[in-house]
Amino acid sequence: MITDINSLDPNGTYTYADYLKWRFEEQVELIKGKIYRMSPAPKMAHQWVSNKLSFMLNKHFEERSCSVFEAPFDVRLPIGNDRFPEKIYTVVQPDICVICDDSKLDEDGCLGAPDLIVEITSSSTFKKDFNEKFNWYEKAGVREYWIAIPSEKAIQVYFLENGQYQLGGIYDKSPAQSIIFEGFEAALEKIFR
Repeated sequence: MITDINSLDPNGTYTYADYLKWRFEEQVELIKGKIYRMSPAPKMAHQWVSNKLSFMLNKHFEERSCSVFEAPFDVRLPIGNDRFPEKIYTVVQPDICVICDDSKLDEDGCLGAPDLIVEITSSSTFKKDFNEKFNWYEKAGVREYWIAIPSEKAIQVYFLENGQYQLGGIYDKSPAQSIIFEGFEAALEKIFR
């Protein structure tokens, strides 16, 4: 068991099997085998947006067969059919995710692409949310990706079409609308303070 993140090679490549051996005080994610330190506790605006969006999603799905999870919740994104921990190089903790296929859920979290992921940006995560995570979620097959930007009081919605994300809309006034979940929309005045 490794308890000090500084004892790891920052340029090394790690797997989910390695991740399971770590007991750090801080949260980390793996993207393509590289370690990404997560921010300290999120700011109030981040928590507000997460709470409101999660409430709306839970309300929408309470009579449906999809489950809503909030961070910290491990989502393992394997390449192809490699399901063994030593073959998985990406483990993320999305702010919110929706999973409609119960076979992807186990005691460790989610194994496979959620149907919807929401990331809430901050100054320290903005680049990662729009680059590394965007690209990896697209490659992993996450059907819809929302990026909430509290500083702009806006949400960008992307949906997967032919293996690539298409912009479904940039919402800064009207309610953000899901492309894949008919009838789900999020009123921005309730999400942003």
